This record gives sequence, structure tokens and C-alpha cells, in this order.
Amino acid sequence: MEASAGLVAGSHNRNELVLIRGHEEPKPLRALNGQVCEICGDEIGLTVDGDLFVACNECGFPVCRPCYEYERREGTQLCPQCKTRYKRLKGSQRVEGDDDEEDIDDLEHEFNIDDEQNKRQQEPQQNKHITEAMLYGKMSYGRGPEDDQSNPPQFPPIITGAHSRPVSGEFPISNSHNLGEVSSSLHKRVHPYPVSEPGSERWDEKRDGGWKDRVDEYKSKQGLLGGDPDDDPDMSMMDEARQPLSRKVSIASSKINPYRMVIVIRLVVLGFFLRYRILNPVHDAIGLWLTSVICEIWFAFSWILDQFPKWFPIDRETYLDRLSLRYETEGEPSMLSPVDIFVSTVDPLKEPPLVTANTVLSILAVDYPVDKVSCYVSDDGASMLTFESLSETAEFARKWVPFCKKFNIEPRAPEMYFSQKVDYLKDKVQPTFVKERRAMKREYEEFKVRINALVAKAMKVPPEGWIMQDGTPWPGNNTRDHPGMIQVFLGHSGGHDTDGNELPRLVYVSREKRPGFQHHKKAGAMNALIRVSAVLTNAPFMLNLDCDHYVNNSKAIREAMCFLMDPQLGRKVCYVQFPQRFDGIDMHDRYANRNTVFFDINMKGLDGIQGPVYVGTGCVFRRQALYGYNPPKGPKRPKMVSCDCCPCFGRRKKLEYSQGGPNEQAADGGLGDDDKELLMSQMNFEKRFGQSAAFVTSTLMEEGGVPPSSSPAALLKEAIHVISCGYEDKTEWGSELGWIYGSITEDILTGFKMHCRGWRSIYCMPKRPAFKGSAPINLSDRLNQVLRWALGSVEIFFSRHSPVWYGYKNGHLKWLERFAYVNTTIYPFTSLPLLAYCTLPAVCLLTGKFIMPTISTFASLFFIALFISIFATGILELRWSGVSIEEWWRNEQFWVIGGVSAHLFAVIQGLLKVLAGIDTNFTVTSKATDDEDEFGELYAFKWTTLLIPPTTLLIINLVGVVAGISDAINNGYQSWGPLFGKLFFSFWVIVHLYPFLKGLMGRQNRTPTIVVIWSVLLASIFSLLWVRIDPFVMKAKGPDVRQCGINC
Repeated sequence: MEASAGLVAGSHNRNELVLIRGHEEPKPLRALNGQVCEICGDEIGLTVDGDLFVACNECGFPVCRPCYEYERREGTQLCPQCKTRYKRLKGSQRVEGDDDEEDIDDLEHEFNIDDEQNKRQQEPQQNKHITEAMLYGKMSYGRGPEDDQSNPPQFPPIITGAHSRPVSGEFPISNSHNLGEVSSSLHKRVHPYPVSEPGSERWDEKRDGGWKDRVDEYKSKQGLLGGDPDDDPDMSMMDEARQPLSRKVSIASSKINPYRMVIVIRLVVLGFFLRYRILNPVHDAIGLWLTSVICEIWFAFSWILDQFPKWFPIDRETYLDRLSLRYETEGEPSMLSPVDIFVSTVDPLKEPPLVTANTVLSILAVDYPVDKVSCYVSDDGASMLTFESLSETAEFARKWVPFCKKFNIEPRAPEMYFSQKVDYLKDKVQPTFVKERRAMKREYEEFKVRINALVAKAMKVPPEGWIMQDGTPWPGNNTRDHPGMIQVFLGHSGGHDTDGNELPRLVYVSREKRPGFQHHKKAGAMNALIRVSAVLTNAPFMLNLDCDHYVNNSKAIREAMCFLMDPQLGRKVCYVQFPQRFDGIDMHDRYANRNTVFFDINMKGLDGIQGPVYVGTGCVFRRQALYGYNPPKGPKRPKMVSCDCCPCFGRRKKLEYSQGGPNEQAADGGLGDDDKELLMSQMNFEKRFGQSAAFVTSTLMEEGGVPPSSSPAALLKEAIHVISCGYEDKTEWGSELGWIYGSITEDILTGFKMHCRGWRSIYCMPKRPAFKGSAPINLSDRLNQVLRWALGSVEIFFSRHSPVWYGYKNGHLKWLERFAYVNTTIYPFTSLPLLAYCTLPAVCLLTGKFIMPTISTFASLFFIALFISIFATGILELRWSGVSIEEWWRNEQFWVIGGVSAHLFAVIQGLLKVLAGIDTNFTVTSKATDDEDEFGELYAFKWTTLLIPPTTLLIINLVGVVAGISDAINNGYQSWGPLFGKLFFSFWVIVHLYPFLKGLMGRQNRTPTIVVIWSVLLASIFSLLWVRIDPFVMKAKGPDVRQCGINC
């Protein structure tokens, strides 16, 4: 990949393509002197001797060497024009049929050892000069040329994948310095390049790297050449490498079996309880009784959907040493799969550039081969602030990455590393560590100052728009109408750190936006990243992170590869989800920001069924799964055939099996190696993936990599093409491919579609958290975040992808997994019965009535058993999961707080959108923090209408408690018995809303006036109702003395 060769901006629909190089003069994008291949449109190129490459000596039909090699290896081996068989030329591999030819020119050089040695010595020098000419350039954020740079770049930034295969004997023509334009010729033919089959780079390395020596080594290890296998230390390593890369650890039976028994007991007790409640109405308060019974039935249904997916919880262990033994051999290239990492950001003022920079720096410093890592940053706001901040980040990465790897520090986000309050000298033995750490901290502080200066500058937008330092207008000045932009900051061959080592790829991407097009917010941005990464690097796996989620564990990608690259388990795994962990949360986690119950209990339970749901970040995907392909099918077992004594059934079963053998597997949609050509002939790729030949080619390469026949100019044009705003029109993007559209919580829909196709997911919880992010600790921000999640669930419930009715056709989704997905879409509707149930205690206290009749001793057993089973379920759940009781209690409290506020508004907004077509826009949660006070944001108050319902519930319940106690005092001790049940009910509501009350009071214990006004207004209505009832008036009992005439 070429680093810093310029910002490429363009629009495929408008046929525009511009290369901005800062202060430098325009350079040619491509030299076009020479013939063009009639098959792919690329240049013919030169041979090793400097002559024009000629594939066919009979007719001279212009064909480039990659097409010539492909036609000999995979095609008919005939010239397309004269139909003469291609002869083997110097530098070409032998194929079937070459043994019959006698080419003197080839034979005299085939075993010429001197020529081969000279070629090996000259090739690095030639490649070095070509790399410097093609790949090394200047960043486009406005810096001038350096003093020591004499050779300006000549070519655009194009990324070459790790699996792209260099073709010996051909070099691109790069001698011309004339201005050139990008060729408009694209691929006329799609050639799927089998990188994992014989003929690929990996196979050639293994075959040419001393195959006889490998066989002899294997024989010696087996004792066939006189060696003793017991004395060979490598033998134990080979045995270790053959072991599974991960292990499923079941929960101890002493913990899980009592838990399951209590669940069954609770279900039975709940059935008896509801039966008693239905059969024993309260006749003098039929409205209250009916409301409470309906709420309790809904709560029971919701509990079943939430509880039973946790029936099979499991843990998992990974073995990173086995992964290294299997795929990494000392002295040989790493065989680990490449990974494309996506970071998405929109508004740099709400998502500070320094936060995004720390995320990018932690990605560039991961413990993974640098040539296997590519980081793509999606700027969906087309902000020049984000662009300039990323260029500063790329410069600082040249110093930060070698420091991290040299001293093996954790975490590798500089802000978190320098701010952690631990002994940073622990386990450090290098004498220079303290000195270099002090110098690096100073470098980082200077880096922060530069970023802060950019932020301060961006606060005031110039009237004429942003201007780059070379005087070029910023292409994204109009955030709603701008071309697509791509900039390579660091690359495979152009970006090196201060020690001279290569750095991972870093690419800036801003997709095209035009008025009148639907862009689909974050989901559309992620799909654009899928396509542009497929054209440029095409790694088989992808990791997506929010801009505020940094890599906390440098071995996180290796943890995921233990599942995805496992030969047995990995083929059917669509993604590996990591739990979300957060920094900057107060010690008591007042608003349950950590979501520990969900991530440590619910997700473990789903992992034992078909896998966890996708939660939007910290997830490593298999690219083929996002392309809508089904998981591979294993060989089917032959059906049982009855004996000849029942000829009817026997013949019928034999006929079914004979007709449904291999064809049946093809009909199931499994994508095997033999199905590639069948799939190409049956599917309309343009309708499915879009009209990009390079992208369609990449979708057929399961092992990833970029086809070697692709030219730099063609890849550049395709990269701009696939991020154009109209590319997805009339395709299956967003409906069957990539991130699914239709909800602001696109993560749930995307994972649900994969599970419906039969894929399974994995939940990985390493001891050191893989990723950490920031969470809104402020009450209003937290409620707005929950509102967004709940609104997305309501949208899914009313969409065609609702798990209530979608996905039954193929039967790939397991029932308990469906229960979990149904629960994720209907949980906001629990707010309606929850709001009514929290209002009932106040109504009962104000009216003197109750939702239950006077219970007998036998009936009281149902209530006692229900409460005991509820507590027992919670205690045993905490026992096997390791969650603390405080975290569990905070989760219960916020379930009530969010249920009567954010979830309620989400249901209302969702119904308005479905019934009336009124759409609501969500705002990005602010990631900015107060540097002066670590938890200052916790006490800050921000007005929102979400605060009104919980405040009203608090006030009316407090009024109800006062009224109930006053009434009991007025009526005597006989009124205290019925009062206890009502007070317990009301205190249950108040205790659950207590964190909300603390949030209202803030640090100064002051409540905003508008909240008080609205709450007092609504509470006054219930107070007037209470006054109208007159609970303090004594009800006379016995005969009326005025009627009987008795003188008392």
C-alpha cells in the first residue's frame, strides 16, 4: 500500500476523479505508453529483458502476463485470436502439456543457476526503486515537500493485499513523467483468482521451499531415517499444534443444576399464583384488580422470554500458543488471516478527535502481523477536522507503535496508558524503559496540544468554507453534498516507524453524499467500508469498533482467530462477539452503564445455544457471512433404508435418497468449492453486489486477497465507484447483504439475519478485556441512549424482519435463540404495564382499596413461594455467573427507571412512525468528558422530557405513603394490617427509583423548576382525587341514633 500519496476525491455518477497532493505539482496517475491487454484492459508490461511482453508468437494478440498465466493455468491454454496453444515462456510455471514441448530458449535458461542468483540480487533493488517511485509520497493535509525528498511520487495510493501474487518477469512501465489520466477501461472479464489452491502464493512457497527437505525432515521425525521420535523436541510441538485452538467449558453441574431446578419450580409456582389471581377478583376494586392481573401476566411472559435462553450457559477458553504453533513458524511468513478493522465516526465535536486518535493508535499497535492489519476510518461527516487529526495520528503512530511493541505495554491507547494509576514499572526489566517512557509521554502531550489546536480552529467555520493549506477547497465543505474521498496515510510499503519497520495500513474514507439519496446512517457507512476494503485489501475477516472503543488487549484479534481459524469450528462461525467494557464509570455504577447482567449472564446463555447477538461494536466478522452466503454444509448421513419385506416404504425411501443426494445439498444454499461455478452461472452478481467487476471478483475469494491482474488505476477508480451514493440502488445491500437497513439498531438485525441462515456466533471473554469504551454517566444522556436502543427494537418489531414471524422457512434459527431475539424487540412494550403497575400503589393508598382480596393462610403460601423462588433464581444466577449482587441490584433499578421513561417514549415514537409516518432523528451520544472532574458529568443536569414520568411516579407514591399513614393514624390500629401490603408495594417503587431521585438532585441537591412544575401538576390531579374521596371521614358503624331514638 502506498502511503501519503494524496487525497483522492471523486464521483462515479459524475465521472469525476481528482487527486489532491497538497503543495506538490500534479503528478501522472498512470503512464499509458505501451499496448493494452485486450482481456482485462491493463498494460502489457515488459519482460525481464526489457522487451514488450508477447504471449502468442503466432499472431501477437496483446495479452498481459497475468491473463496469460491465468489462461494457461485455469483456462483453455489457447490464444483467444488464433486458437494456438500458448507456449511456455521464460519465467512461467510448468503446466500440464508443457512436457511435450521443446523450447530451446527456455531449456537453456531453466537450470542456469548464475542467472537465477543474479536475478535474485537485482530484483530487490528494482523493487525498491519502483516502490519509492510508486508508493512514497506526501500527505495531503497541506505540508510542503521535505528537504531530503528529490523524487516526487508518480502513482496514486492503491492497496495491495497480503494474498496478491507477484508475477515474475513483468514490471509496470514507470519511466514517463508526462501528465496522465486514469484509464477508463475496466475489467471486461471477471477472473476468480484461487489463492488457496495450487498455483497460489502460499502453495508456491511451500512447493519451492525445499519440498524434498521437508519430506526428509518428516521421515526423520517418524523414525524412518534412523531418528528417534521420542528424543525429538519438535514432535511435542507438532502434537500441540494439532490440538484444538479453543475449548468449550460448561458450567459446573453443582452450580447450574440447582439453578435449572429453581427455574422450573418458579414456573410452576408462577402458574399457581396467576391462577389464584384470576379466580379471586376484588369486586369493590375491579378496575385495579384487572389492571394488576394483566400486568402480572405480561411480566410472566416477559420473564419466560428472558429466562429460558439462559438455560445452557457456557464459558470458553482459547489457546494462543497453539495458534502461533500452527500458523506462525520462525523464519517463515505468518499464515494468520488478514483482518480489516473499521472505525466509524460522524461528528468530531461530539466524538472528540483525540478519542478517535487513541482508538486508531491502539489498533495500529495490536499484536498481529503488520502486513495482515488494515485500519479504515469512516468519516461520515466529511469533516476536515477528522481528516487533519488522522494525519497527525499517523505521524505520531510512527513513534508510538515501536514503543508499545518494544516494551509490550498494555493498554496501547496512550491516553489510557499514561492515565492509569498502577505501577508501570511492574515486570519491566529494560534499563531504558523509564527514559523512553518519559520521552514518549512528552511526545504524546505535544500531540494532544496539536489536536486541541485543530479542534479550537474548527470551532469557527470560515464563510468561504474550509481551505486546505495548498489553497485547495476542502471537498467536504457541504456535508450533505460532497464527493467520495479516500486517503492512505500509512501503508504496506510506504509507512515505516522510527525503527524502520512497516506499519499497518491506515486509510481515511468518506463516502459520497448527494441530495435525494438515502444514506442509511451508520449502517450505510459500514456497508461502504465493506466494499472499499474488499476492493483495496479484501481481508477474509473484519473487526468493527466505535470511535470511542479502543483495543485494551493487544492480543484480542488472536483471541478471535482461535475460533474463526479453527479447522473444525471456524467454518460455521459468522462472527466472534466480545463483551463491552467501559472506563470512567462511577464506582457504584448508579445507572447500570456496565450492563454486567446482560454481558456476563444473558450472552453466556446465548453462547450455549446458537451464539450471542451482535451488539454493534467489538465484533470480528467473517466477510463471506456478511455477503449473504449460507454456512458450508457437512456431508450428510445416508438415510435409513427399510428392508425388502416392506417394498413400499423401501422403494420410496431409496427413490428419495437417490433423487436428493448432491442436488439437495446445492439446493440448501451451502457454498462449497464445487459450487462456485454453479453459483456464478445461476446468480446475477450485478443485481446482488452492484456493478463493480473488481468487487464482484473479491466476493468469490474466500481466503481474501486482491487479484494480481488488477492495475493501480483500475483499483482506484473502483474504490471511488463502490462508495458512490447510488451504488446500492437496485441491489441487495441492506436487505440481504452487509449491515441490514430498517432500524437505527442495525446491529440486532444484522446478527439476526446471519443466525437465520444457519450461522452460529461465538462469545469470547478473555481475562483481560479485549476492548474498552466510554459510556454516558449523565442521567439524561443515559436515558437518551436507552431511548435510541428501545426505538430501534420497536422498529424491528414492526418490520418484515421481526423475529416473531421472520425466519421460519429454512428452520435454521433455534427456538431458544428466537426467544432471545423476540425478547430484544418486545422489551420496550413492557413499559406500559410497568408504568401502570408503579402507579397502582399510590392509587391504592389514596383510595383505601387494594388489588388483592383478603388472602387465606393457604393462599399466602403462593406469595411466599413466589418471592422465595424469585430470590433463589437471582442468587443462583449470581453464583454461576460471578456477577456481584450490587451490579444485579443496579440492573433491577435501572430496568424500572428506563422502563417508565425511555422505553415508554420509544413505544410512543415507534407507533407514531408506523401509524402516522412521523420519523424521529436520534442524536449521537456525546463522548466528551470533563477533564477537571472525573465524575463531574455524573452530577450535571440536562433537561429532557424523559424525566417527567419517573418524577411524577416518585411524587405520587410519596404523597400516597403520607396519605396512607395519616389515614391509619386517624382510623386506629385496626387499619395498620391492610396498610402494610400497600406500603410495601409503594416502597418497592420508591426504592427502585432512588438512583433517579439522586440524579435529579445532583451535587447541589437542586431540582430544575420545570421538572417540579410538571411533576406537581400531575401529582395535584391525584391529590384532588384523594381529597374528593375523603379518606379521613369516619364511616359510622352500627345503628343511626337519630333514627332509632335511643338516648345514648
